[in-house]
Amino acid sequence: MELPAWVDTTVSADFIDENGHMNIRHYLELDALSTTLLCEEIGIDDGYRTERRMGVFTAEHHLRYFSEMHEGEKLSVHVRVLARSSRAVHMMTFLLDRTHGRLANTLELVLVHVDMDTRRAVPLPDDIAAGFDRFLSDDGHLAWQAPVCGVMGVRS
Repeated sequence: MELPAWVDTTVSADFIDENGHMNIRHYLELDALSTTLLCEEIGIDDGYRTERRMGVFTAEHHLRYFSEMHEGEKLSVHVRVLARSSRAVHMMTFLLDRTHGRLANTLELVLVHVDMDTRRAVPLPDDIAAGFDRFLSDDGHLAWQAPVCGVMGVRS
């Protein structure tokens, strides 16, 4: 994987459901955590929300599952920034089964930048936009297309 790992862990016993594999909520939790960590790297963190009174909300997401994860198996989660507009960012996470060397799950999502007081979409400040653009540029050089669902993205 040519994208950095934002989460690197092992499936623990408390992740396992009645079907004997990692429960859906943990896929979503780990995928969401990876996007949160990327956003924090850019500057969208607790301080940003309290001091600048802005943040991001998930407007849409699409989960796909490709293989099961079981207790004791190693995994990593990677994020690819696909596109952005002045107010929204289209991203995709890739949860990799490191034990078996395969893709286990993807989360495709659109984040909308909001004013925390009005709860309305507002433009990304220049510093935050530049942070997303840095990832967008790096990810744009990858030699493979992201397997997007084709029905979501950002509007100009």
